[in-house]
Amino acid sequence: MTVHNLAYQGLFSPALLPALGLPAAAFSVDGVEFYGNIGFLKAGLAFADRITTVSPTYAAEICTPEGGMGLDGLLRARAPVLQGILNGIDDTAWNPAADKFVAAEFSLARLRRRAANKAALQARLGLAAAPDALLFGVISRLVAQKGLDLLLADLAGPPFPGAQLAVLGSGDPALEDGFIAAAAAKPGQIACVIGYDEALAHQIQAGSDAILVPSRFEPCGLTQLCALRYGALPVVARVGGLTDTVIDANAAALAAGCGTGVQFSPVTAEMLQSALQRTATLWRQPTTWQRLQRNAMRSDVSWRGPAAHYAALYRSLLAERPR
Repeated sequence: MTVHNLAYQGLFSPALLPALGLPAAAFSVDGVEFYGNIGFLKAGLAFADRITTVSPTYAAEICTPEGGMGLDGLLRARAPVLQGILNGIDDTAWNPAADKFVAAEFSLARLRRRAANKAALQARLGLAAAPDALLFGVISRLVAQKGLDLLLADLAGPPFPGAQLAVLGSGDPALEDGFIAAAAAKPGQIACVIGYDEALAHQIQAGSDAILVPSRFEPCGLTQLCALRYGALPVVARVGGLTDTVIDANAAALAAGCGTGVQFSPVTAEMLQSALQRTATLWRQPTTWQRLQRNAMRSDVSWRGPAAHYAALYRSLLAERPR
């Protein structure tokens, strides 16, 4: 069994027990019962031969009271059969060197062509034509999990730090309204598109200087993987798969030449603001910024490694079958 997001559990009335063909004895704490409901996810976790989730750090987090969504005790008991296998992306569909959606295809060898995508994105969204402005992008569901209320709090407080913001997403009406209002209050600096647009998602990855993912929890996250591929430095909360996929550009990482983005913790508006300021400081160092971009684009975010791990797991299960 592979768990993506433990928050979505599939809870149903115990009245469905007969329709499921389960005996009354199954509705117990050691069976499918979960706080008075039938817990489909709980049942899967209890009876699966192996449990995987989509990043090693998330596998550890869901075994804690803070991250376990009420299932941490069961997951701790099943820890010997639980492992995290990091997600990947389709690096053919998400390939800046052959992307039909962007204004200018680019690669590590042709990184200067990336600037044309920033200009095209600014023009499409009505942002000021300012090549020197640090352009942040957001491509996300607008829900509390994603921490975008923290970004709104920063936008409503001190001035956004000499930068631009492009938001694409939908979800909680209050968050949608908040970003629409922020864009109306700061035209040319903030743009917001409610909904999902595949072409625009590619254009934001190709044209933004940095991609924001301030999630309160994140099983893995795909947005930051695409950002790495496109040289848009991820600015992420230090949770779940964001921890596993982004190397914070702290002093040690910069000295070692291995940073790929910016992490922050704890997940608060104040620490997000600090991360934005750190990103702005790096942006003002073009040589350092370009080195981080190149590091990011060299990251292997494909399915090749994860697929090999899944294949090995499935082979081990087959080998354990009774003969």
